[in-house]
Amino acid sequence: MSTPTTNPTPTPPSEVVLISHSPIFFWWPVWLVGFLLAAMTYFDNHVMAVVPVGTVAEGQRTIEGHDEPRDVLVLPQGRKLPTDKATGAVAHPRLRMSASNSLGMIYAVTLCLVIVITNVHMRGLWSVIVLLGIALTTVLFAILGWWDPILRAFGLIDIHINALGYLSLSFFLFTIWLLTYLVYDRRNRMIFSRGQLRVRSAIGSGERVFDTFGMAVEKHRDDVFRHWLLGFGSGDLTIRAAGTNSEQFEVPNVLSVNRKLEQIQRMLQERQVVGS
Repeated sequence: MSTPTTNPTPTPPSEVVLISHSPIFFWWPVWLVGFLLAAMTYFDNHVMAVVPVGTVAEGQRTIEGHDEPRDVLVLPQGRKLPTDKATGAVAHPRLRMSASNSLGMIYAVTLCLVIVITNVHMRGLWSVIVLLGIALTTVLFAILGWWDPILRAFGLIDIHINALGYLSLSFFLFTIWLLTYLVYDRRNRMIFSRGQLRVRSAIGSGERVFDTFGMAVEKHRDDVFRHWLLGFGSGDLTIRAAGTNSEQFEVPNVLSVNRKLEQIQRMLQERQVVGS
C-alpha cells in the first residue's frame, strides 16, 4: 500500500522588494495603440498627396498617355505640386495614410483618456460615481436620440496621422517607458526582510535601515481606472515605522501589490512572534 505524497509548501522569499513606478508606466496603451495603428495605416494602401489650397478632385477624366479615364486632382491656375529638392522633379506621394479618420480618432481618444486617468485620481466613491455617470449618460442619450447628431458632429473632426507619425511617436514613448520601468524607477526601492526594512533613495547614496517591529503597512487600491484598468492590479502603499526612528513612507504605483503585501504581512507577523 503506497502512502500519499504531499506537495511541499513553497518557500517564502527572504526579501520583498517594493518599487514605486512613475506615472509614465500607465501610458502603455498610447504606444501600444500607436504601433497597431501604424501597421493598420501602412497596410491600408493609401498615400497622402500634398496639394495647394483650391485643388479640385474630378473623376473619370481622359489623360494623355493613358487608355482609360482616371480620377485626377486639378490644381488652381498658376499653382504647382511640391518638388523634390534634390532632383527638382515633381514629388510623388509616398507617405502612407489611411483614407478614414477613424484611426486618428482612436488615437486621440486613447491619448486623452490616459492623460485624464493618470493626472486626475478618482478614489473610492468618486470612481463609482464616474462609472455610474458614464453608464447613465450613455443610456439617457440613447433614449433621447442624441447619439446620432453627436456622432455626426464628431465626423466633422478630421484627424489623420501617417504611418511614420504613429511609428515615431510610439517608438519614442515605448523607449521612454522601457527605460523608466527598467532603470529610472529602480533607483528608489524598499527591501523588506525578516526583521528590517532597508530604504534606498538613490544609487550610490547608501541606505537607511528600520526595525519592522510595530511597523504598519496600509494598502490603497481604490482608484479603479489607474490601479485596475491601466495598472493590472497595482496599488499604493503607506508604510509607518514605529519606535524612536518613526517615519512614514508613501509608495505609489506598486505592481502586484496584493501578493507583495501578503508576503510583507507574513514577515511582520513572524517578527512580532519572535519579538514577543
